[in-house]
Amino acid sequence: MPANSALEQLAINTIRTLAMDGVQAANSGHPGTPMALAPVAYSLWQQHLRFDPENPKWPNRDRFVLSCGHASMLLYSVLHLAGVKQLDHEGRPTGELAIPLEHLKKFRQLGFRTPGHPESFETSGIETTTGPLGQGAGNSVGMAIASKWLGAHFNRPGFEIFDYNTYALCSDGDMMEGVSNEAASIAGHLKLDNLCWIYDDNGITIEGHTNLAFNEDVGARFAALGWNVIHVADANDLVALNKAFDNFLATKNQPTLIVVKSHIGWGSPHKQDSQKAHGEPLGADEVKLTKKAYGWPEDAQFLVPDGVRALFHDGVGARGAKLQAAWKANMVAYAKEFPQLAEEWTLMQHRKLPADWDAALASFPADAKGLATRVSSGKVLNAIAKKVPWLIGGSADLAPSTMTLVENGGDFEPGNYQARNFHWGIREHGMGATLNGMALSGVRPYGATFFVFTDYCRPSLRLSALMGIPVIWIFTHDSIGLGEDGPTHQPIEHLSAVRAIPNLITVRPSDANEVLEAWKAILPIDNHPVAFVLSRQNLPTIDRTKYASAAGVAKGAYILSEATGGKPQVLLMGTGSEITQCLAAQDQLQAEGIAARVVSMPSFELFEQQAAEYKNSVLPAEITARVACEAASQQSWDRYLGFKGKFVGMRGYGASAPAAALYKNFGITAENVARAAKEALAGK
Repeated sequence: MPANSALEQLAINTIRTLAMDGVQAANSGHPGTPMALAPVAYSLWQQHLRFDPENPKWPNRDRFVLSCGHASMLLYSVLHLAGVKQLDHEGRPTGELAIPLEHLKKFRQLGFRTPGHPESFETSGIETTTGPLGQGAGNSVGMAIASKWLGAHFNRPGFEIFDYNTYALCSDGDMMEGVSNEAASIAGHLKLDNLCWIYDDNGITIEGHTNLAFNEDVGARFAALGWNVIHVADANDLVALNKAFDNFLATKNQPTLIVVKSHIGWGSPHKQDSQKAHGEPLGADEVKLTKKAYGWPEDAQFLVPDGVRALFHDGVGARGAKLQAAWKANMVAYAKEFPQLAEEWTLMQHRKLPADWDAALASFPADAKGLATRVSSGKVLNAIAKKVPWLIGGSADLAPSTMTLVENGGDFEPGNYQARNFHWGIREHGMGATLNGMALSGVRPYGATFFVFTDYCRPSLRLSALMGIPVIWIFTHDSIGLGEDGPTHQPIEHLSAVRAIPNLITVRPSDANEVLEAWKAILPIDNHPVAFVLSRQNLPTIDRTKYASAAGVAKGAYILSEATGGKPQVLLMGTGSEITQCLAAQDQLQAEGIAARVVSMPSFELFEQQAAEYKNSVLPAEITARVACEAASQQSWDRYLGFKGKFVGMRGYGASAPAAALYKNFGITAENVARAAKEALAGK
């Protein structure tokens, strides 16, 4: 092993032994990677990372992402030794450590800030929630993009307000997952020279040696993607690691991949079974033998020797404090010279909107022909974008179809990082992971694709919900109504699938004004992602002088058309394009003397947030004769239908034909809604 100073080696071994002890105390987790990569983390944090432990949300801090989240004890140990402070959910200091020693001792236990994989909403100093491999790598690309955009938007001569770098530590598993390759391709194309991935090339996964399934030349692949590739032969060589990081900092117009050779569980005199070190605790005896090899007291538990905390304090702590203080002073001067830009940043970092952000929004006139909701959404998006400059995003190669281009927004490309329109290419998963990283960096991003391709971005969609970050997902071509492309492109189970994701708000508007009101309701929400589900085909713009105001969208569901006399016998519920069938069925039933109420339910999630009194006023519990109509699967409707309700929708996959023919073929018609209502009333 290369010779490091005695104090440096003591610090590195402290990281290792804390990780071993935490995993052993929990009798759960992975100690091998933290042991192997302790020198890498030490080198990066101590010598290069611009990070203030006293203020872990300093806006221009460098970002460190542990994409290999199973190695969480590596990050927790470093956060503890660096003295990173915990902030509350409003970003205010609590006066306590983010990771006190007691929390290391309670690794993976309920109520402590050391869960099995890092969670950004739990622990300060953790930039993003990682665990599903490849996701953190993708998030880091979004963070690097945000740095470029923020710098281009805010920086002025003499005021380098944003120029932070992003580092991600990646494993073999990260490199195998397709999302990381999508994200790496995006980063290479965009020439993100503020992005550095450190690849732990250790040759081991849970099943055994990587050559069982993976023998490609990763460095060559990344070189082909436009990355600067550096090799470090030994993860313990601090000199080589520091040179590699210096190389990254000097590189222009390319992201950097540092390929670091390591050995899982380095340090044991027995070179313990690497699979065991990776996949489970070492065991008490092996821990003692390994500590002995380090020259460590064999029976010591969670030992932090004298001088180690001071070393971190004098390294990353002192450097970060100086840089953060200088940035803060510069920001004061910046605010005096550029008050409007400073106000924008203040709003952004608190996830707030300008006071007049919705002033230019105007209702759509009634129109029997109407607009596709993707079209009306594009119009609303552009009206909002004029007032909210940090609303930025794009589509996975489908901007002409998803209507997501910001007019005069420019294309975000190398040399044009201030632009607002992003072209993600046909990389839905990479787009999703990148959007999450952007949202975590202060901008308000949106991403778009066809609704059926939520299958390709669902992991990122789920993590945006888990973290509670306000990513806007725009999904068009929402049903069999897209027509001739056929069943491969026609979403069926997807509405139920996205509605099943906790903390995600799904909205399927029925006309242009519901789109408008949905945007107005959603944009101020700062702790939920939202999925807009929009039509390809035109939908009539409902005459709001005849029917209820679309403002009811803010409550998730509302009475669109009341029954004659206000005493309904049956409830007709629908979303999106199927509201038309519900309204026509109401007329048919009324002609037969049956009083039906039509309820528009664009967002189940917003409806469930309402008071019980309101929900019962819309869907009275005593009215059990109910019909739901939606060109999708039934599953998510069961809670509203009850045992006596009927469903008019899809029972299988679609077909290739014009939309009108498909609706008729699959029985999604006003006649069938009326028939189902009469059957529900008859108890059939």
